[in-house]
Amino acid sequence: MGTTSQKYLTNNAGTITEKASISTTSGVSDAGKIVATNASGIVDPTLVNATTTSAGSADSGKIAELNSSGILGSTLVNSTVVSTGAADAGKLTALDSSGHLDLSVMPSGVGPDTQVILASEAISAGALVNIWNNSSVANIRNADNTAAGKEAHGYVLSAVSSGTNGTVYFIGNNTAVTGLTIGTAFLGTVGAVVATAPSGSGNVVQRIGITTSATSVNIDFQQPIVLA
Repeated sequence: MGTTSQKYLTNNAGTITEKASISTTSGVSDAGKIVATNASGIVDPTLVNATTTSAGSADSGKIAELNSSGILGSTLVNSTVVSTGAADAGKLTALDSSGHLDLSVMPSGVGPDTQVILASEAISAGALVNIWNNSSVANIRNADNTAAGKEAHGYVLSAVSSGTNGTVYFIGNNTAVTGLTIGTAFLGTVGAVVATAPSGSGNVVQRIGITTSATSVNIDFQQPIVLA
């Protein structure tokens, strides 16, 4: 039985009967009872069949209620962080855990310049990568200033295992790096970003952008020069 509130007199087939009202309900056992506002002067959510979350069709017809944070829960507004395509048509877009829109919800042509390419070796997050022709298949590997032909073409923000696909970024801020010195940035060894260009014969000097903090480098790849 729900919470009992004030009592009222009712006319039941000519008979005056005292009947209690309720300010909350426990369900079907309270059918036909008189509804009263609660101590806050409002109708309790249990009386209007309200819910703060939705399990889907089982909650069809219920009234949406604000949650403890005073907002509608994501299940009630049918939102999604990641889009799988046409199956998510009509859903509202929610920000991801970093407070940004996921690239999957953006239309084609909007977002960073990226391409998914197979890795021929293990690549660490933040590494500069070289795109090379591996038996007529584009592969990525760590760019390196010790060998001609391994200049940097892009970078990765997440680590990539050998034999798996990695998302290569061609412009923008590489924020998956650490320990950098602010100023001009050059290609180092094994995909590293360094502050000093190499000087040895056969080394590759390639300016790759400007380091703006210890953990960010603004990418602007320049033509590599092989030292004599």
